[in-house]
Amino acid sequence: MSRNIHDVAGNRHPSNRATVWAWALYDWANSAYSTILITVVMLYISQVVLAPRYAGDVWGKTVYAWSISASMVLAAVLSPVLGAMADVNRSKRRWLALTALGGASVALAMAAVPPNWPWAVVLLLVLTSLCFELSLGFYNAFLPEISDERTVNRVSALGFALGYLGGAIPLVLALGVVFFGRTLGLETLASQLRVGIALMGLWWGGFSLPALWVLRDRGPPPAKRQRLVAAAARAAREVATTLRNIRQYRYLALFLVGFLFYNEGVQTVISQASVFGQHELHLGTMELIALVLMVQFLALPGAMLVGWLSDCLGQKSTLMGCLAVWLALLLAALVVRSKVEFWVMGGIVAMVMGGTQSVSRAIMGMMTPEPRTGEFFGFFNFSGKATSFLGPNLFGWVLLLSGSARAAVFSLVVFFILGGAIAARVDVARGRQQALASGPDSAVR
Repeated sequence: MSRNIHDVAGNRHPSNRATVWAWALYDWANSAYSTILITVVMLYISQVVLAPRYAGDVWGKTVYAWSISASMVLAAVLSPVLGAMADVNRSKRRWLALTALGGASVALAMAAVPPNWPWAVVLLLVLTSLCFELSLGFYNAFLPEISDERTVNRVSALGFALGYLGGAIPLVLALGVVFFGRTLGLETLASQLRVGIALMGLWWGGFSLPALWVLRDRGPPPAKRQRLVAAAARAAREVATTLRNIRQYRYLALFLVGFLFYNEGVQTVISQASVFGQHELHLGTMELIALVLMVQFLALPGAMLVGWLSDCLGQKSTLMGCLAVWLALLLAALVVRSKVEFWVMGGIVAMVMGGTQSVSRAIMGMMTPEPRTGEFFGFFNFSGKATSFLGPNLFGWVLLLSGSARAAVFSLVVFFILGGAIAARVDVARGRQQALASGPDSAVR
């Protein structure tokens, strides 16, 4: 990785391996939230917090899903404006600290609040999920500042690779607490799950510290730091101006639309794979957990492999190849009949899952004007969340009407076809030229 990285004006501040590794460690840190959320937190909300008050766990699972959905909608709305605010005051690091440590602290509070305060627990879930989603925008916005054209693929891939390993280890520890809880003196499922949630907060907050200690906002500091209300008003105007003048960044805008669709397909496949496994192949809970862990560990070399391919073949070609693999997987879902075949599919998913997201982030970094990284990665965050309800809803309706999870999974091809067709029209090199042409004079002052 480059030790001296040039900025869009030709004078980017020196960077080094320590900065890159500190940045990538935030992926390692926040991935504890991602894996423990869909296992331990889901069980805690549905089986402990709400089930005793509402017969069965269906209502608990519904509230859990609504809580995550609400946080994603809020994050999608807030991300562009908060990103622009971070650009106004050169304060991405401060916002990253606020959202990362704030989210970790709220997770600890969720573990501490007794389960007989159900709506307090649900509110804390929404807040910690919101902090997580917002933190990703500020974190990703540092990528163009710590990498250049030669290193952006590897740096982005390193983050995702560490993230998958950093998500697997705390999940194993949390599940270990559940399975061996009585041996550890934790007699109830509630106490075991609460320890797992506390582990999530400690892992997320503790491993965020290297990034918060090392990362610094690049570029000239503002002549005068604006107060929160003034900065928010200025940021809102900047976002409105960007939307009016989006033609200046035509290829970046085109890419964001394409990403909106194919990322929806990726995220829905990931979130609904367990439904397919249970409905069509009758996988048990332990088999699904083992499959999740296998995917987490294989996704690490997969992300690094895709980063290497991006260097060799180019970012756009690599992205198109990843999307072609996703389409092939959806076709395979129509004919897979055995658990062994499903595990093989899971291994292939692992190899392209992190890689698709990694190369997308690298393309975004290449076409983002450096003085406005916070704002533009806010739009990237918005693009990844704005249609988050479409994929699961399509999957659910097809499953309901057809009774077939195979048909439901196959229906997701529409997202990959639309997203791939739009992304195929993106010229990354010209998008990079448009970002360079904006120069430092476009910085928010």
